[in-house]
Amino acid sequence: MAESNRQRKIAGVLQNDIAQVLQQMMTDGGQSGILVSVSKVSVSVDLSVAKVYLSIFPSEHASKLLKEINTHKSQIKHKVAVLTRNQLRKMPDLTFYNDDSLDYIDRIDQAFKGSDDPLKDPSLLAKRKKK
Repeated sequence: MAESNRQRKIAGVLQNDIAQVLQQMMTDGGQSGILVSVSKVSVSVDLSVAKVYLSIFPSEHASKLLKEINTHKSQIKHKVAVLTRNQLRKMPDLTFYNDDSLDYIDRIDQAFKGSDDPLKDPSLLAKRKKK
């Protein structure tokens, strides 16, 4: 089912405001050298749940930082609700996910360059199967 115009508008508003809140939390928390960007927000049909996809660089910090963000989810939701109080009646519940598409693109690029050859290293074939 295609996203409605309302879902896209709310997702855009949430994406900007969540990015602003996360940026403020990163600078206040003293996290230097880690870049967090909100790559996509998708809102459910009933506008009650928003899936937030975060791109975290460097990626070795992604799981730890995502856990920390999920523990502070209620604070983030409150700060975003304050920012969007004139645009949304009810703030959707936020669920955060790691967007590892940049790592995936990098692996594809390395495969094209020839560094990951499944003919030479058959263990790579298991990584390429769909889950």
